Amino acid sequence: MWNERESPLRIEKRFEFDQYSKISKFMGEIEKLCKERDIYPNISFGKNFVSFSIFLDNKELSNKVKDFSMDIDKFYLED
Repeated sequence: MWNERESPLRIEKRFEFDQYSKISKFMGEIEKLCKERDIYPNISFGKNFVSFSIFLDNKELSNKVKDFSMDIDKFYLED
């Protein structure tokens, strides 16, 4: 589940990994997705996690952002 935050308005999620090599593969898929959808979230990562923050223009999540976040979840689950 993505967490909604305010000030600034955004959604966030952290993904955990048991191997750093899985992070590399995951980030490769995310890079392609960002280019396809023209959405570029703030991303941070470490040895065993990747965190995303997607900043929102409106109070409601647009379908574009909803679909993007669901696709990120799918890539994670495919791992």
